[in-house]
Amino acid sequence: MPTIDQIRARFSRDCFATQAAEIRIVEAQPQYAVCEMPILEKHRNARGTPMGGAIFTLADFAAAVAANGFAEQTDTISLHADITFLSAAKGTRLIAKASCIRQGRTTALHEVEITDELGTLVARASVNGFVLQRAEK
Repeated sequence: MPTIDQIRARFSRDCFATQAAEIRIVEAQPQYAVCEMPILEKHRNARGTPMGGAIFTLADFAAAVAANGFAEQTDTISLHADITFLSAAKGTRLIAKASCIRQGRTTALHEVEITDELGTLVARASVNGFVLQRAEK
């Protein structure tokens, strides 16, 4: 079973999430992940709140870590995702908790709850994934 450091190293290649958005993997278990993103000036929209695209990136990345962090023979890629924005963040960082709702042979469904560190429910997302079998080496 991979360690959290091995999972972080694997997902460090997701440069947009880890470098541009500065998302960090906090916790990873099979079919579950917690990721966080500081709310920086570059994440804000014209109103001064985190823009939807930044929040969506966090949700999509957390779902990817939950789906793939411990997968040994498959890769799950996003097939469809939707997000509902519920409230403006009031804190200084966003936290995404992603859980697998259904893991099938060819599809998977992950739910992601995004809050700030103060507990404000910012958004909820559903990410439907397509499960690919890895080619044998």
